[in-house]
Amino acid sequence: MNSRLERIQQSLENALQPSLCELRDDSAAHKGHAGAASGAGHYSVTIISEKFEGLNRISRHRLVYDAVGDLMHTEIHALVIQALSPSETPK
Repeated sequence: MNSRLERIQQSLENALQPSLCELRDDSAAHKGHAGAASGAGHYSVTIISEKFEGLNRISRHRLVYDAVGDLMHTEIHALVIQALSPSETPK
């Protein structure tokens, strides 16, 4: 895992204490894209956290964006989010 992925992962884990946090770097699929020129990456995350319980999709995404904070301006160009509460996951 590179240091950028580690910083993003750590930020998500610190803020949301997830039971699952799968972060993927999709930047290679976006090579040549305008966002790639700035050096920021394209990522996807699947995250399961009790903090999402009872929240709608927009509120969950806000929590994720708040967790990565300033990284959205420097390290992340795009972030695809799948945010679930534990009650929404198959047992």
